[in-house]
Amino acid sequence: MGESATVEGGVLVTRRRVLGLGLGVLGAGAVGVVFEAGRLAGKDFSSMKVMSLLGGFGDSKGRLKSRPGRVEKAGAAGLQELKLGGGRDGLVYVPAACAEGRRAPLMLMLHGAGGSASRAMPLLQKLADEFGLILLVPDSRGATWDVIEGGFGPDVSFIDRALAQTFGRYNVDAARLAVGGFSDGASYALSLGLTNGDLFTHVLAFSPGFMSPAGKQGSPALFVSHGTRDRILPIDVCSRRIVPQVKRAGYRVEYREFDGGHAVPPDIARDALDWFLKAKIE
Repeated sequence: MGESATVEGGVLVTRRRVLGLGLGVLGAGAVGVVFEAGRLAGKDFSSMKVMSLLGGFGDSKGRLKSRPGRVEKAGAAGLQELKLGGGRDGLVYVPAACAEGRRAPLMLMLHGAGGSASRAMPLLQKLADEFGLILLVPDSRGATWDVIEGGFGPDVSFIDRALAQTFGRYNVDAARLAVGGFSDGASYALSLGLTNGDLFTHVLAFSPGFMSPAGKQGSPALFVSHGTRDRILPIDVCSRRIVPQVKRAGYRVEYREFDGGHAVPPDIARDALDWFLKAKIE
């Protein structure tokens, strides 16, 4: 992938070839699309044009069609492959209590660049058991998510298929349906979540770099966290610019900064899930 620089969601993004593999959604030191921290930290963004969240784009790009509904064939509990995508596929994890017909919250979790569902899932299963939620973790079609490569496309289609399959097997609570992610996955969660705010009730973005929604739909609640010593996606040009913008656009935001780098501390992850399950729906 060639280098390019764009302003998306108020954040200047310098894209380079992926230099390493992510360590999963909750792993420290995940390497995704590299942001030139030194240059960005001293950059003056005051005169740059930024994308408005309030402007529509007039098309259906990035839109998901699947919706929770009637369970057609009850699915089993435990960890299962999606079996939808060949080499890069994904996983769904369902705690035993959630496979007994009880309406359950669902979290669509998106890995960082170079990552995969299989790497992220071991850390996430414990949280799914602890909080009693269904966890859907698809693989991106390429090294990272499509909007980061240039625009919504094959990842949206694949995620739509994965959601449809999950909705058809489990009784998903439409009032507790979140999309979340770390690093590139967080950027994609914001982009996809705001584009599909009439489906997702909550968006959880752990150390996002930017956002590029294809318009504003609904009003999902947002949780954003970022380490003050993040050298991969520096906080000053990422979350400290993203959060004020989404607040100005009218979104409700729970924002957490922590003393650390490019990671998701366990206490932040638990706070985010606790917030997801208890936040008031408007």
